[in-house]
Amino acid sequence: MTEKTKPKPKTKSKPKNKPKRENKTDAEDATERAIKFEAAVKSGGGRLSWVVLALAIVGAAILVYASGFKLDDVAKLTQKSEDQLAGGTPTIGGPFTLVDQDGKTVTDKDFRGQYLVIYFGYTYCPDVCPTSLTNISDALDLLGDMAARVTPMLITIDPARDTPEHLKEYATYFHPRLHALTGSPEQIAAVAKAYRVYYSKVKGEDATEDDYLMDHSSVTYVMGPDGIFRLHFSHGTDAETMASRLRDILS
Repeated sequence: MTEKTKPKPKTKSKPKNKPKRENKTDAEDATERAIKFEAAVKSGGGRLSWVVLALAIVGAAILVYASGFKLDDVAKLTQKSEDQLAGGTPTIGGPFTLVDQDGKTVTDKDFRGQYLVIYFGYTYCPDVCPTSLTNISDALDLLGDMAARVTPMLITIDPARDTPEHLKEYATYFHPRLHALTGSPEQIAAVAKAYRVYYSKVKGEDATEDDYLMDHSSVTYVMGPDGIFRLHFSHGTDAETMASRLRDILS
């Protein structure tokens, strides 16, 4: 798949026929397995034997390492799993300092008191990102007045091309309250690591410097008003399902 120019909707109306990706990438599958694994371990508490836990940790480490993560990151994840068995919630998320589409510096603390629906993608994404962002926008529309308690957010994994000006234009094609954030490569790497997001530049042999795609996991995260991870949606989750699950935690 080769991408030459930034795809733009011709109008702000949302496409009726949304593109679908047939298969998950190994990175996306690894991310979701890691989230589900840690949640299962914690919810099991003392009922889960340490032998089973050890085997599960080894399997998770192999899976995550095969998807591009470093072994020292796996070791940190393993330690967190052991130290927080009784917590019941995967350790997803953390503090960040980024720049929004208006050029304003924002931190995670600026969004306290709101539920966050966070997606990591990029504006030159040909289909996966627009599909996910459209589903998020539609889900918020379905929530009606309850949507006022939810803030949709796009965090780019392509800071080289996704400037605040570029993000501001792109955000207009989706929900009117969408916060689109960018930052330095180091800032993006830090927040992606906190949310266990995989991303990597994919460039063709004869491509120019700005002509490339980004391979990345496609998971939508829901964070609570306290900044704590609540749940996630896999790629392809429709707006109706999103709205239903969001309505449950908002009630």
